[in-house]
Amino acid sequence: MNVSICKQRRELAVDVDVVCRLIMAAQLPSGEIPWSVGDKTDPWDHIEAAMGLVAGGYLEQARQAFGWLRTMQLADGSWFSAYRCGIPEDRTRETNMSAYIAVGVYHYWLVTGDHGFLESMWGTVRRAIEFAVGHQAAHGEIYWAVSPRGEVDPMALLSGCSSIYMSLKCAVAIAAELGMVGTSWADARNRLGDAIRRRPYRFNMTKSRFSMDWFYPVLCGAVTGKAAGRRIECLWKKYVVEGLGVRCVSDQPWVTVAESAELVLALVAMGDRDKAHIVFNWLSAHVFDDGSFWCGLTFPNMTRWPEEKITWTNAVVLLAADALFNLTPGGKLFNHVWWANRP
Repeated sequence: MNVSICKQRRELAVDVDVVCRLIMAAQLPSGEIPWSVGDKTDPWDHIEAAMGLVAGGYLEQARQAFGWLRTMQLADGSWFSAYRCGIPEDRTRETNMSAYIAVGVYHYWLVTGDHGFLESMWGTVRRAIEFAVGHQAAHGEIYWAVSPRGEVDPMALLSGCSSIYMSLKCAVAIAAELGMVGTSWADARNRLGDAIRRRPYRFNMTKSRFSMDWFYPVLCGAVTGKAAGRRIECLWKKYVVEGLGVRCVSDQPWVTVAESAELVLALVAMGDRDKAHIVFNWLSAHVFDDGSFWCGLTFPNMTRWPEEKITWTNAVVLLAADALFNLTPGGKLFNHVWWANRP
């Protein structure tokens, strides 16, 4: 790590090494990163945890995590929804969980500039994206999953599709960097973005209780500019508990650190750094004695719940810090202006 990053670290309310050591303590020799020690692993959160390691400079452990994904990928390009010590626990195959590999790989590239890594992961990314795109509906939305029996569930989730939109952006960028043809992916991305912006009725509206449905369309860059500002402002009071953070679900008294940190990422992405700093500062109160972050807390009794130290929760706090304080080149990953000005 260069000196400028180390100097910035001392100014942060996040101990980067504590966060990364927590993730590595849970990581198995195979490279698999469960939610916590002895817990399950899902591919999306495994990738998020690996991205935290990359942001913290623990590249060897991150490569092991990506290696696990390469080894565990199924023939159709997907992964099962949950594993425990490498053994499938839920054989559902979710499109957003599979596609997110592109975000993790592109983030690694932004931080390291390692072209060889991109080449080594290209086949894995290509198969994963083809799996997701293969489940795109006529109106642009992407169906969320294939059941263990092999049946496609014709339901689209707004947060999941927003994640896929970000994945498609990164996949197209990877393809361009490697000189590969990925035009069909760009078309799929554009159709999906159009559905997110113009056809909200194509998505399962019962999930709108979840704060992710509120800010994920902004976080992924499907909704930008004035529309992003209106979306965030309109529902701020529904999801945000001032001084604490973001509710996971609008009608439950439970604030979660992960959703709060992801809102920080969305606010930075759209250019509202002032609000992003405010929300980020709230997180400094939600820490264990060792400096790692809680999963969440209930209010008004202010009870920490659950007690587990969650790998991906801690990782996304680190990603939020990177976006706010420019710790690495990966801090621009979600930035709307940066994406708009890319060649």
